[in-house]
Amino acid sequence: MLRNFKAELFKSLAHATRIRILDELRAGPRSVLDLQHALGLGQPSVSQHLAALRGKGLLLARREGAFVRYSVADERLWQLLDIARDLYDRQLHAERADFEASR
Repeated sequence: MLRNFKAELFKSLAHATRIRILDELRAGPRSVLDLQHALGLGQPSVSQHLAALRGKGLLLARREGAFVRYSVADERLWQLLDIARDLYDRQLHAERADFEASR
């Protein structure tokens, strides 16, 4: 059960556009229009990715007048993304060290 949850969570994060959306939401709630402008993507694409993240319970949607503003449901998600960035940085550093050593 837990393994399935983890697999589904990571599957929902396994798209670069969804990570870009989450990075934009670090600054606070955003509308689809805000995200379109920030990412340079069309409304259908942004909406599809928001629906996928919201469907996994990662986002909240709050209506403000004519707009719906999206935010993360649990800010601990930032820790997960920060750890992924740290893993990337360490791997990049190790690859650079290997490259330098082989020259």
